[in-house]
Amino acid sequence: MSFPYSYSILGLVPGLIFTVLVAAMVLYTSLVLWEFCMRHPEVRDVCDIGQMLFWNKKWAWYATAVMFLLNNTFIQGFHCLVSANYLNTISQHGLCTIGFSAIAAVVCWVCSLPRTFSVLARLATASAFFTFISVFLAMVFAAIEDAPTGFPSKGPIQVLAIPQAGTTFVMGTNAFMNISYTFIGQITIPSFIAEMKEPRDFPKALWAVTICEVIVFGLVGSIVYAYTGTNYNTAPAFGSLGNLTYRKVSFSFMIPTLIFLGVLYASVSARFIFFRIFKGTKHLSHHTPLGWAVWAGILALTWVAAFIIAEVIPFFSDLLSIMSSLFDSFFGFIFWGVAYIRMRRADHGPDFYKIRGWRGWVGIVVNVVLIFIGLFFLSGGTYASVQSIIDGYHADSFGGPFSCASNGFPDEYVPA
Repeated sequence: MSFPYSYSILGLVPGLIFTVLVAAMVLYTSLVLWEFCMRHPEVRDVCDIGQMLFWNKKWAWYATAVMFLLNNTFIQGFHCLVSANYLNTISQHGLCTIGFSAIAAVVCWVCSLPRTFSVLARLATASAFFTFISVFLAMVFAAIEDAPTGFPSKGPIQVLAIPQAGTTFVMGTNAFMNISYTFIGQITIPSFIAEMKEPRDFPKALWAVTICEVIVFGLVGSIVYAYTGTNYNTAPAFGSLGNLTYRKVSFSFMIPTLIFLGVLYASVSARFIFFRIFKGTKHLSHHTPLGWAVWAGILALTWVAAFIIAEVIPFFSDLLSIMSSLFDSFFGFIFWGVAYIRMRRADHGPDFYKIRGWRGWVGIVVNVVLIFIGLFFLSGGTYASVQSIIDGYHADSFGGPFSCASNGFPDEYVPA
């Protein structure tokens, strides 16, 4: 539901173009990652890949591990933030926002306790179904309601094909980062492939998911933006719905996803730590009291950290952008450009791009460009994210850290 916001900043045409381009890049890099995992079945997570890509140095493993755990914990914090946003909206600030964030963290901790992906796979199916219902309802409600939230206080609804005059680098980059973050998820793929019964089937699932994502994200972003416009758009877009019942109903169907995605990343982090603590012991494969106590303790630590992040960075689109710039730069682009080069060098030698003819030249150019895109995320993207946060505090656009102030959407729009 961040796509309508991104389209309101970038304009509808560039927004849709970026949606397709990012989806294509993520599809390609995910296939490169899959090929790398098939060549190296001993790989269990992205940290093992980081060490292999960068000269098999242990420092690369530790650096990747730090980014891996921080990325997952930031995502858990994001789900605490959005869960508090939902609870504030549905209850009309029935409790201090800190309390709602804490409730979300505790519920997600409990749901994180299962130790196998087989349980999470069933939850993922339900999560995907309810997410589709939620965004479909938001799209329909935006089309059939009389007007979005706040109309007509900001004038006629403005739907722009291109960015409006005055759109800054910071605004445009943040909107692009929001789109990128929603697609990029390669960090968890090695863990999934390691547990698949038939890893060779992974590309089938990847193609199906990518096609569905482009259709759903593009349609929902375009239609909701068309009916809420640049001047009445919120992030997430549920707040743009002027009808209170529509807003609460569509937002409520997101509950399984708000819980599940945070649980997924918490489980991936906990497995990463747990496997290394108990490698080669009975606690890894048997239900021992010590094993369960350590598992629950690791999850508790990740959710406490997530709660703190949600309170320190209490803003939706900027938190998405800073996660994308800091972590997706490596896990979405740089790693897989390097992986492609390393694999082709192993197959054809250091002059692989010359030996393979036009395919070699296209391959090296595409993957060097991917590496530079990742570097742009890390430099320009991080600058834009941090500057947007600074600008937001100066404009008093959101409450401070650990604030009881509501981050939900009000029952009725009250003009400033």
